[in-house]
Amino acid sequence: MEFDTPYIVYALVAGSAILAFEAFYLIFFSANSYRSKINRRLRLMDGQPDRESILVQLRRERGLTATGLYRLPILSLNRLILQSGLTMGLTKFLLLCAAVSVAVFGFTWWYREDLGEAAMVAAGCSVLLPFVALRVMRGRRHKKFGAYFPDALDIIVRSLRAGHPVPVAIQMVAREMPDPVGTEFGIVADEITYGADLEGAMRNLYFRVGQEDLPLFVTAVAIQATTGGKLSEILQNLSAVIRLRFKMRRKVKALAAEGRFSAILLSSVPIVLFVILRTIAPDFYTSVWHVDFTKYALAGAGAWMLAGNYVMYRMVSFKI
Repeated sequence: MEFDTPYIVYALVAGSAILAFEAFYLIFFSANSYRSKINRRLRLMDGQPDRESILVQLRRERGLTATGLYRLPILSLNRLILQSGLTMGLTKFLLLCAAVSVAVFGFTWWYREDLGEAAMVAAGCSVLLPFVALRVMRGRRHKKFGAYFPDALDIIVRSLRAGHPVPVAIQMVAREMPDPVGTEFGIVADEITYGADLEGAMRNLYFRVGQEDLPLFVTAVAIQATTGGKLSEILQNLSAVIRLRFKMRRKVKALAAEGRFSAILLSSVPIVLFVILRTIAPDFYTSVWHVDFTKYALAGAGAWMLAGNYVMYRMVSFKI
């Protein structure tokens, strides 16, 4: 292979410029902004000394009142919004979902040229889309919280062994951990600062997050606050147990990868073949597309496919 020397020089000069710019950024900007970027609560506290107003803002962003109570009358929906970690506000989120529904309505009307079908698809999308999006956000947040939670317990254990009380250890987690752990423990620290008891603040943490490992931590802290005991040893053992559970979940996920791939493949093949046939032979379905039985057959096939996917999902999903 032959290389042109001028182009090699240009590439090296461009790489040197990129590395120099990165070094400049890391020296002058990254270190100063580390504390404010580690989690959302610390970012809001940058230049704002009033922690109470930040606590109220974080509560309102999550669908709560200024005092920490549910804002919506439907508790299950309010709990889903709260545990999803939504920060843009419920109004903006609903407006975004409405915009997506309008886009789906326009696309369906353009593709099918049927106003009734477009309205039905848009109505279904406007109802299901917020619910599905919130559940996906909650699942991702639970996974991220579970990944960082053992490290937070280790920080609390080291702080307790150094002689700090539990509220101070919680404040250290709020300063050192990224979201969602850092902000959630920061809210706990602020609630304790402004009058809440430790057990109540811990239970509020579980209601806001809903992650399955949190009840063990909340119960341990509540028992220690009532009866005493060496909380550091309990939390150290709890951290080890959570890490082993996390490791086991990853192992089960790896073993069940074949079943998940089979479900994805079996579900995608009919759709891919339909798209290919519509592309290379647009008139292939012309003779049967207008028949009512075709729509019923496609609906039945779709329902049967969803049932099969649900069965395969249950076969590869395990609670640990």
